[in-house]
Amino acid sequence: MPPRFLKLSDVQEILNISSPQAYALVRSGDLPAIQVGGRGQWRVEESELEAYIARQYALAREHLKERDAR
Repeated sequence: MPPRFLKLSDVQEILNISSPQAYALVRSGDLPAIQVGGRGQWRVEESELEAYIARQYALAREHLKERDAR
């Protein structure tokens, strides 16, 4: 069974983004995450990452529709 939660390093790899970009997504609330453990390591539920990706696709479609309408 795949893990339920992903480390931010996993999110970085999946989205092909930098560490500061991953932290920015979490801090802004765009990508819901939780802190676990004594050192407060961030974890992202796989379903939340998939929902974030789906939202980004929807935003891209809207952006293209608006651009084409001009």
